[in-house]
Amino acid sequence: MTKLLERAFKEASKLPEVEQNALAKWVIEELKSEDRWGKAFAESEDILDRLADEALLEHKDGKTKMMDIEKL
Repeated sequence: MTKLLERAFKEASKLPEVEQNALAKWVIEELKSEDRWGKAFAESEDILDRLADEALLEHKDGKTKMMDIEKL
């Protein structure tokens, strides 16, 4: 465990029990959420690569057009 994380836990331990539990739930949910995002992106990497290749090919073939940002 890093020194900073140790310090954070030490400070959190001074909170009332209800606040400690709320903080713990938040940290756990954040970690789970990060894990879910990581897995989702890892699983979609091939799809994103294919879509990027298709878009580049369409641009190379002249099938794309410049967008006027003022008209968006």
